[in-house]
Amino acid sequence: MEETGNLIHLKGQICESLQFGHELFGEQFYVTTLRVPRLSGAEDFLPVTLSERLILGEPLTTGSTLCLEGQLRSYNKVIEGAGRLLITAFAQRLLDCETDDENPNRVQLTGALCKPPSYRTTPFGREIADLMLAVNRSYGKSDYIPCITWGRTARYAANLKVGDKVQLVGRFQSRAYQKQLSDGTTLNKVAYEVSVSRLLAAKDDAGPIYHSLPQMHAPQPMAGLRDCQSARP
Repeated sequence: MEETGNLIHLKGQICESLQFGHELFGEQFYVTTLRVPRLSGAEDFLPVTLSERLILGEPLTTGSTLCLEGQLRSYNKVIEGAGRLLITAFAQRLLDCETDDENPNRVQLTGALCKPPSYRTTPFGREIADLMLAVNRSYGKSDYIPCITWGRTARYAANLKVGDKVQLVGRFQSRAYQKQLSDGTTLNKVAYEVSVSRLLAAKDDAGPIYHSLPQMHAPQPMAGLRDCQSARP
């Protein structure tokens, strides 16, 4: 697996049959939804993308357990006439689920802020900050990953500026919410993002902050900062 500042580990139950997603350079990719438990007892329902090379000979059916390592990837898709930023866990390696007993959902990212942080407080006084992180991929590409922070971490994040490099660890989560429409009705939607548990400034020689994950190379200059300005979740 390529060593970058983008690492994800997931273990969960397949919720639906694998469906053909797309083909790239003659290689087919399939998508499904993975139900991943939280330590609190709640569950996340997360989009996953797998190459045909990984699933050959693997009995990946609805209800079976899947354990993977890979990266968080983003891509743009036109939905109802508007561009949307979609996030998926891109599997690069399948693991033996019987021997894997670590945290079933962990993410480590190194990247640069490409939008000003959005800081707010809830009616109950809880502090929240939303971040959009540009994370380098090979061949000059970048992934744009929405992140959400809480409490003291949110206060720290609120002071960050566009272009600041950070390292973070957290989990990939699904979050249900309601969107108010212009006619007064509400629409049930789901956001996919990284819920941040640790966040700190990154230096060019910074090492990983989640030491049980593979060693990362130092981040290179963020190639996708300009494109990230228009990224919409």
